[in-house]
Amino acid sequence: MSRPPERIVVLRALGLGDLLTAVPALRALRRTYPAARLLLAAPPALAGAVAATGAVDGLVPARAPGREVPPAIPWRGPAPALAVDLHGCGPQSLRPLAALGPRRLIGYAGAAGPEWRPAEHERERWCRLLRGHGMNADPADVAITAPATPSPAPGAVVVHPGAEAAARRWPAERFAAVAAALAPRPVVVSAGPGEERLARRVAALAGLPAGAVLSGLSFDALSALVAHAAAVLVGDTGVAHLATAHGTPSVVLFGPVSPRLWGPPPAPAHRALWHPDTGTDPATAPVRPGDPHGDHPDARLLRIGADEARTAIEEVLAAPTRQPARPTHPA
Repeated sequence: MSRPPERIVVLRALGLGDLLTAVPALRALRRTYPAARLLLAAPPALAGAVAATGAVDGLVPARAPGREVPPAIPWRGPAPALAVDLHGCGPQSLRPLAALGPRRLIGYAGAAGPEWRPAEHERERWCRLLRGHGMNADPADVAITAPATPSPAPGAVVVHPGAEAAARRWPAERFAAVAAALAPRPVVVSAGPGEERLARRVAALAGLPAGAVLSGLSFDALSALVAHAAAVLVGDTGVAHLATAHGTPSVVLFGPVSPRLWGPPPAPAHRALWHPDTGTDPATAPVRPGDPHGDHPDARLLRIGADEARTAIEEVLAAPTRQPARPTHPA
């Protein structure tokens, strides 16, 4: 009788954007251990997105309020061969993994881990961790396959005004001004859970029909919407990373946190708009000048005008025809 595959458990119990920036690291683990059963400890609501990565065999439900570390990871059976902390840099995120009794534990807080770099882009951060342990990890390996689900608005410009915290929400009036200026192009306004009222307000201010508001979408429907969009206008939130994953042109609005940490890759199809404090070079400005979880729009976010965002959208729409994003993992 053949032995069952050894198991690897990875902790990344955060949101959609966090998951998508960890895709290159997950792919590196998949390539390094092709016969292992790779399990991701993550919130159950991300099941669709986890499956879309093509790198993970299953989800272990793990969650905690806000961005806290889950106190424990539900686990059955023998200890995993390897546990990997892609959640944080301190002992708090190593503890629930260490409690599983893995033969090997990888993380920035471990004695054998590389040095944590606070100003590092999230995609590179986790790839460098794995490269420090002998794995081939490419931070550009971000693409996911578009689902078979048809898009609810193929070819439209997607305006996504919501974000988890008010500090990262650009004013509804400015989103609406850009949406109105894009006529006669088709424009839709997408809304995540709890964002329906905001989306309806943006659509009404822009003079869009009620049917232009798309809410209550499953992950597959949202993914199809973004994959087949003409472009996406969005704040620093998960939908921005979904546009990157599909190679969809995007304009991403930054405020309390620099795009050097969470921005799209440099490419003609992407624009990251950010205005740090006066007299500060964006390339060397502090990467966390504000509170990303604050309850008021960040001052740097408010420095982005509607005309600037409209111009950026027109530029990415005019960029050379994109190549369909294709994941590099085996089908």
